[in-house]
Amino acid sequence: MKRRTAAARRVVLTAASAVLAGAVLAGCGTGDDVPASSTAPEPARPNATLPTTTKTPEGTLLVADFGSDTVTFVDPDKGPIDSVRVGKAPYGLAVGEDGRAWVATAEGVAVVDTAARKRVDRIPYETETGPVTTGEYRGGGMGIALAPDGRHVYVGVNVPDGNGVLEVIDADEREVTDTVPVGRRPFDVDVSKDGREVYATDHDSFDVTVVRADSPKSKKSKSKRSRSKSKPRRIEVAPYGTEGGLGSWLKPHYAAVRPADGKLLLPFEGEKLVVLDPRTGEYDVEKMTANTHQHGVTVTDDGTLYAVGTRPIDPDADEGPSLTVRTKDGKERVIPLDGPHEDVAVSGDGRAAYVTGGFTRDGYWNGISVVDTDDGSVRRLPAGERPLGIAVL
Repeated sequence: MKRRTAAARRVVLTAASAVLAGAVLAGCGTGDDVPASSTAPEPARPNATLPTTTKTPEGTLLVADFGSDTVTFVDPDKGPIDSVRVGKAPYGLAVGEDGRAWVATAEGVAVVDTAARKRVDRIPYETETGPVTTGEYRGGGMGIALAPDGRHVYVGVNVPDGNGVLEVIDADEREVTDTVPVGRRPFDVDVSKDGREVYATDHDSFDVTVVRADSPKSKKSKSKRSRSKSKPRRIEVAPYGTEGGLGSWLKPHYAAVRPADGKLLLPFEGEKLVVLDPRTGEYDVEKMTANTHQHGVTVTDDGTLYAVGTRPIDPDADEGPSLTVRTKDGKERVIPLDGPHEDVAVSGDGRAAYVTGGFTRDGYWNGISVVDTDDGSVRRLPAGERPLGIAVL
């Protein structure tokens, strides 16, 4: 397999950035934002497979359909069973033990009752993000996560042409209670196991913002809203350097918190795994073997890391889409996938990984790859349009 040095990669990227300034892939390519008006709440669409009164079975997949403004409920064996309209261009989602799903859209955070399969609220952002649009550079929510106790929701809000904001939502009162500045385009948001810290992975500024979770008290009056007392810390995470700026492909995308020690795991290009200690700001780099542009990542309780390879950025040197399954001792299996992919979730028993085929750039496909983690076989399921974020109910 042809390899390239970091310096050689930068040559390719520098040339590319002259043509694709600000380019990203699902945040690394040329934007195609189109103005769109805000939509009023709409009921769930009729379900042709199951009655809408049927309780959603455990193990059902929930995906955010970036291209159709919905979330889709997917039976992992048979395919879609229902969809619910949530708001413009949904990106990330998080599901609590109470069955409520929190979906980051361009218009606000939608709240979905997953048992009844209906949207029950949409919480507007406090941050001004400009006109509601679609496309990979659209303003509004991107990464989203729940506190371990379920009392607060943390959403990374993209502010076009500027630094982003982490907004804190009181889950019971369904209102924004805190805002914290973070870096540019917060692709992902994660929370420490003890709930004391929140981590925003800031794609376009090559860093991770560490925010202390002060558990702001609920305030009925907006004038009395709590504000974070501790200053957020931004840690540069750039194992290839920052050459190319907004036009670079070699930026952090998604992170996962390692259960054993609370360190953040961030894959880069199927070549490097950054292991970041958020307490000290220092990181080590471990070798990876997939050699492809990586995005979505998750880690299971036993320390197994799953990293999505989206596609090659250098067709002459990179491999195609894949799923890396990496054990806690660093042993890897690279499972080839057909076509671009974005994010990943794992079944409760660990026997299946579900990889979304959505994309904010051209080249997406409207489905999920189901990967058998024992034998590496892959089958496809249909899903909504451009499925990005995914969770197992």
